Amino acid sequence: MDWVLDKVVDQSDCGASVGNTKITDLVFADDAVIFAESLEVLVMALEALHKEAKPLGLEVSWLKTKVQETPNETQKMRGVRQLVLCYVAAGVGVIVAQFEYHETDSFYKIDHLFRSVTPENCYIKPLKDLYLPPDGVSHLPDIQQININPIFPNRTALYHLHNMVHSRGFFFSYILQSRFKRPAVNASDSASEYDPGFMYYFLSTVADVAANPRLNASALYFQPNMAYSSSYKGFFNKTMPLFAPRTFRMDDYNDPVHLERLSTLNFFQVEDLGAILPTGQRSRNYTLEDYRTNEWYYSWLPYINLQQDKLTTYQVKIRYANNTNETFVFHGPNAADETPGPVKLTRPYFDCGRSNKWSVPAITPVADLYPRHTQFRHIEFPTRAAIAVMEMDFERIDINQCPKGEGNSGPNRFADTARCKKDTTECEPLDGYGFRRGGYQCRCKPGYRLPNVVRRPYLGELIERATLYQYRNSFRCYPIGWIQKLPFDYNKMSPWERHKYLSRDYNNVTGAEALRFNAINVDQVIEFLKSVTKDNCHTFPADDLILRGDVAHGVEAQFENEARMALRLANFLSSFLQIVDHKEIFSGVRVVDRPLTEDQMMGEVLSIILGNSRIWASSMYWDRGKFTNRTLFAPLAYKTILNTRKFFMEDLARLNSTRDAYVNKPWFRKLKTRWSTNFDDLEKYWLRMKLRHNATGMYARKYERYPTFYKAAELRHGQWSVPEFDCDGFVKKWVIHYTAPFFGWDALRAKLEFKGAIRVTMDLLKLDIAQCPTEYYTQNAFKDTHRCDRKTSYCVPIQGRGFDTGGYKCECIQGYEYPFEDPITYFDGQLMEAEYINIIRNKKTSTKITDLVFADDAVIFAESLEGLVMALETLHEEAKPLGLKVSWLKTKVQVFGGLINEAVQSMCAVRTLRS
Repeated sequence: MDWVLDKVVDQSDCGASVGNTKITDLVFADDAVIFAESLEVLVMALEALHKEAKPLGLEVSWLKTKVQETPNETQKMRGVRQLVLCYVAAGVGVIVAQFEYHETDSFYKIDHLFRSVTPENCYIKPLKDLYLPPDGVSHLPDIQQININPIFPNRTALYHLHNMVHSRGFFFSYILQSRFKRPAVNASDSASEYDPGFMYYFLSTVADVAANPRLNASALYFQPNMAYSSSYKGFFNKTMPLFAPRTFRMDDYNDPVHLERLSTLNFFQVEDLGAILPTGQRSRNYTLEDYRTNEWYYSWLPYINLQQDKLTTYQVKIRYANNTNETFVFHGPNAADETPGPVKLTRPYFDCGRSNKWSVPAITPVADLYPRHTQFRHIEFPTRAAIAVMEMDFERIDINQCPKGEGNSGPNRFADTARCKKDTTECEPLDGYGFRRGGYQCRCKPGYRLPNVVRRPYLGELIERATLYQYRNSFRCYPIGWIQKLPFDYNKMSPWERHKYLSRDYNNVTGAEALRFNAINVDQVIEFLKSVTKDNCHTFPADDLILRGDVAHGVEAQFENEARMALRLANFLSSFLQIVDHKEIFSGVRVVDRPLTEDQMMGEVLSIILGNSRIWASSMYWDRGKFTNRTLFAPLAYKTILNTRKFFMEDLARLNSTRDAYVNKPWFRKLKTRWSTNFDDLEKYWLRMKLRHNATGMYARKYERYPTFYKAAELRHGQWSVPEFDCDGFVKKWVIHYTAPFFGWDALRAKLEFKGAIRVTMDLLKLDIAQCPTEYYTQNAFKDTHRCDRKTSYCVPIQGRGFDTGGYKCECIQGYEYPFEDPITYFDGQLMEAEYINIIRNKKTSTKITDLVFADDAVIFAESLEGLVMALETLHEEAKPLGLKVSWLKTKVQVFGGLINEAVQSMCAVRTLRS
């Protein structure tokens, strides 16, 4: 724009003089102001502007152009009159380049609602303005489809939100009912010792948010008079009127703790929302409608018990360190096969007065047995005592602007707001854009191709920002002039051509040896992995059951959510071990939290596999002498089938021989050695905690150390294992492990020390392998093993196809087209791999070459001149009705003789240019 206006100034005498200074123009984001001292000069300037802007695709918006003139004023204003007159003499709205042609659609309406609510006006806004429409978030997680359909990157954050809150619902249900596993206690000060203390609840919600950057808040809301506590003396069989520990992420940009003035995302506000007066303050009572934005509470509560055993039960078989067994049955959230499922997501709402953000909540119920301490189990009944709620920012959730169709059936408020040209292109969503336009790409429809000068599909982000001129004259595909039927005549490939494939990239190695070469045989590797089972794994050498590390390429991204569940537990243990001092004494009747118990730790590891079905085992390993009253303690929870309500748990401390003890395992020793001395690299988390004044609530007051902090591991501090077959373990599969360390103060509370580790186990065969080319330094065993033709196509990964070949598609490179009459516009990787296997096994294949089609040319193959002449005559006749002509002047015939095999005695090729 500056260049255009410079040209305008040179061609006209526009400008206004103020003393010795001449002002010619002002430039804004989408507008410009041109100054002139006469109408004639202004007209000349506008004509020059129109002329210079047109070649750049810019147009003057004459409808929005305004000319204003200020009349002469008194002599007192003579010093500034010239400036005022020149400034408003010709205010020209030059170009609204972007968005000028955009019509108001659903996105703009939601965006208006999104921006109209602010922290300053949210208190006086009507209730309806504090909620967005329910279809503002589409493609909600469906737990019944998690292990059936792939989870794409634009919904992994929502699924993680679902799994995290699901896991916490299971834990609190388990721990509130686990007191029935222990001997009954008398009515004394220790009568409620089996219930978690205040700090356990608070720090649990802190860890939910701290270990997951995509989560914005976590809370636990109890029904009135259903929350028991072990944090008060003489509180036997008493309840708190309301109890709701909640943590949300703060913006610490201006916080005095951080002098760098940088947002760390590691600062959290922790409050008890139940700390209110017993009467009054209805607007702060989260169980009442006066609270306004508590739709999440009414999703599961209040709960009316209609029958004795209506709530779903789960079973866990426990084997303790002393080799005693126990089967514990507890009530929990709904199972995956029930309707409704265990987790509900409500409408996005504005969290007014707290985080002041638009949040999307996920809610799951917490079960307990009531009434307590009656000594008569037959009158106790299961009920829903509380709800666990987690939230993520609405603006970080990707929207789908593509039209409704398969995979986007709705409800979706943003459907069909993409700006792809529907006559020649179709929409495909992209991930990572959040709540903004342009999160899609426009690819050519079947039967169409990109222009020769375009390399990749059109990005929606560029289309949304294009001017009207650019939009009208580009972003389209052109029809393919010569459409062919898919091959149906399957024949064996000729020996010389088959030999070409075999000699180029086929490594004839089978079994475990297929992985011990640089050029691995992908098909044989996968066949070997599938041949190892729990029944025959002991017949293989130990080295064959441990794979190369680069076989698990991509595990950090694809199993990130599973790793973060282990990181969340490690984060919680680090915070509890560093913040809670069990020797601390408070004034009044409040007491410090008791040390962590075995039941609590068993419930934590069990809730991980209950909340995330892709995790097959989770475990907690305490270093020697670090757990209360135990030398070794290592609870491990696992399952044997995918969808089940029966789980198993073992304390691996019972394996105390030198060879079997977990403290002597290489992975544990390596992790302990890494964190033996230096802890500077750990992440630092700051907390502002406010607890209730007393058992009835009254008001919130600051925690004794305000603010406080702790250090914990981040995702990068964990350790990924090499893939292995868990033959001697509990899962009996090809697995991959992630291990996260946790830390606490030493006995003198003087310095940090390594306390133990959390480990989760995932199924390796759920990992998508990457066969497309990547950078030379990428450690990927399957890199560049695709079967795409490297001269005419390029490889694009397809997600969700698991640990098998063919997880890609072959797209035509610039200047080539896909000429077949087919619903897709690429060669599917699974088809390419299947045809390659047919070539290897000398079976019939559809890879017989009949012709090659380029953007403006075609090559026709024939084994005789007569066949070539017939093909050219047919080409001429069929192309004529379509307005296409054969360029005979540019047609060339070439004869190939004396090829490798006499089966091909002569081959003619004709090159024709279509016009």
